[in-house]
Amino acid sequence: MSSPAPPTVDTPDEPQSDGSKLRTFLGILKKPALTFSYHLRFIGVSDLASVRFSLPSQLLEPTPNLEYWNYLDAPNAFVAIGSSDEPLDRMLEVIRFWLTKDLKYAKGRPCKPYNSCLGEFFRCNYETEDNAPKIRTAALKGQGTGTAGKGGLAALKAAAKSDKSSSSLSLSPPQHGTSTPGIKPILISYLTEQTSHHPPVSAFHVSCPDKGITARGFDQISAKFTGTSVKVLPGEHNMGIFITLEKRDGETYQLTHPPAHLGGILRGALSVSVSDFAYITCPQTKIKAILHYVEEGWLGRTTNKVEGVIFRYDPNNDTKTRIQDVPDADVLARLSGPWKEKVMFTLGPKPMKSVPPEEQYLIVDIEPLNVAPKILPPADKQLPNESLTLWSGVTNAIHSKQFSQATTVKLELEEAQREKARQREAAGETWEPVFFKQATGNGGQPDLTEKGKQLLERAQNAEWSLDGVV
Repeated sequence: MSSPAPPTVDTPDEPQSDGSKLRTFLGILKKPALTFSYHLRFIGVSDLASVRFSLPSQLLEPTPNLEYWNYLDAPNAFVAIGSSDEPLDRMLEVIRFWLTKDLKYAKGRPCKPYNSCLGEFFRCNYETEDNAPKIRTAALKGQGTGTAGKGGLAALKAAAKSDKSSSSLSLSPPQHGTSTPGIKPILISYLTEQTSHHPPVSAFHVSCPDKGITARGFDQISAKFTGTSVKVLPGEHNMGIFITLEKRDGETYQLTHPPAHLGGILRGALSVSVSDFAYITCPQTKIKAILHYVEEGWLGRTTNKVEGVIFRYDPNNDTKTRIQDVPDADVLARLSGPWKEKVMFTLGPKPMKSVPPEEQYLIVDIEPLNVAPKILPPADKQLPNESLTLWSGVTNAIHSKQFSQATTVKLELEEAQREKARQREAAGETWEPVFFKQATGNGGQPDLTEKGKQLLERAQNAEWSLDGVV
């Protein structure tokens, strides 16, 4: 399938800033007929994701949905998972990754990417350096035979006392390749496919053979309109991110997503906040983390704060869901801080407010971080249903400020998908994913098909050809 023809109109439409995008959206809702129609559609609807309405292209971010969600904004935090021999340290490595996986929200702004089409897929690579500070809690507790070493938690302890030190020691995703001459970059390959349309679900798989780390899961969101904001929750098929450490005897961590809120709709300044709880469990080490996101503080001020506890738990009797439920005797560490800035942790059961500053250690400083770039397959190596090619006509038109043309192309794509669905229904055919064995289910952990495995193996060799695969 070739890309749609470029627009014939040379004069760009009116440019759309963030403010004008929001005003356009609110203007749509204020039109009496449309307002009544939208209200009828939203009344009694428990999940806005089930309401399939199409927004004008000028309200969209020129990014495919499958490209937007990837959880690898800081790939050096991902490749550092499993570095330590101590189970507690590995849990802290997982939490550091968790706090950096969505830098786009901490550093950027909310946006609405394109809705995914059934069978659409996206792939990319990341190159990173194994430069994350080492986490070695034994040295901090005085149980080690020496110091934590350069870049270790001894350095992080010093970082807690100095803003200058903490910034220099914090994660800093390098550009393509490495920031240190002579160091071979570590390669991470990412593959995702839209596996279901009703409900909209995508499967993803992350592979880093050099470090023996994989991650997988299903992405699905459920959205509810609260009147002043939109609450976004994981859908029923979204069981979180599953990270497996092959070099640690298959140790697996399940990371569940907390609810998020898209606020500021009425004020005209969109913002993302997080609330409720996220959980990280590892049955093999019998260690669990509860992260409590506190959305508002005193007098309704937004705090963007996260409080956490790491503790021993029984995988066969996992009943602890709140921080206050955890007995002090089981507590291994606590953490606290604004998740858009600095998060600190302490060792032992003491509440953090009673722990002196010199015994509080920096786990991550978000401030100096930026979203890492992707390495994308060349355009001539992509299939028609590959995200960047599939949506290229819409993306090019939006970048050219040809919003009317972009909307036309977008509607044509959506109608083509509906026609394919009608043809499958008439023929009694059931659609099946190409790169994943399951469209949903499987405990939230999709398995790769042989074609999916081949695709990732080629990506690890920087080979983007699909010949012989699909």
